Amino acid sequence: MTNSETQLLHRSIRSGDCARYPSLENRRILITGGASGIGAGLVEAFVAQGAQVAFVDVRDEDGGKLAARLGEDAQFAPVYRHCDLTDLGSVASTLSSLIEELGGVDVLVNNAANDDRHTIAEVTPEFWEERMNVNLRHQFFAAQAVIPTMRAAQRGVILNFGSISWHLGLPDLVLYQTAKAAIEGMTRGLAREVGRDGIRVNTIVPGNVQTPRQERWYTPEEGQKIVDAQCLNGRIQPADVAALALFLASDDARMCTGHEYWVDAGWR
Repeated sequence: MTNSETQLLHRSIRSGDCARYPSLENRRILITGGASGIGAGLVEAFVAQGAQVAFVDVRDEDGGKLAARLGEDAQFAPVYRHCDLTDLGSVASTLSSLIEELGGVDVLVNNAANDDRHTIAEVTPEFWEERMNVNLRHQFFAAQAVIPTMRAAQRGVILNFGSISWHLGLPDLVLYQTAKAAIEGMTRGLAREVGRDGIRVNTIVPGNVQTPRQERWYTPEEGQKIVDAQCLNGRIQPADVAALALFLASDDARMCTGHEYWVDAGWR
């Protein structure tokens, strides 16, 4: 992780800086896209709760460094594995291996996505398939992989990541927005299917989160325009998104399912 990324991830999620959820201690957490940005903030937050965290990504250098850094003081050192989520064979084998290694999964966080900009004219059938695969398809199949172990335990949480972008109709993101809109529908359907098995399914909808990747798309002036459109001052940080994920994953949210929960500073 770069110095700039480390700085943007903090407000640090040391145990004294955020709420403590006793129900998350020792829980087995699986996070996709956990090597950088929001994902790294999620990994750090769950590790700080004393959870057993495994995370996957394709950014091996970042993933290895994050696992090593957090493992120094963690109750359970996080486990990193390479996984190309557009390859369903890799998804099946990697997640199956991690489920076996952890002895099951209590919480799945479907965070991985790619919001590269594109115009309508640039979209080919091949590009459509690739965008759906990287932003939507893997969320369903990751859920499918963990549901049997959750059903056996009669307990589990699946947190899918949506996006504010389609709610606002932002430009140059039509395929990303199509996938993210579908995730909210998928969440509702899954929640109905598995609720009687004690499994809760929700969508987290972040606003514009200040990560190094997002800084590529927005100048300081454009970033200020986003803040001006929010109800609250300041840029949203990965730790703010992680704080919502911790609550929804905990037993404190035991009656929350089938819905979208926003952390966007009131951006409209």
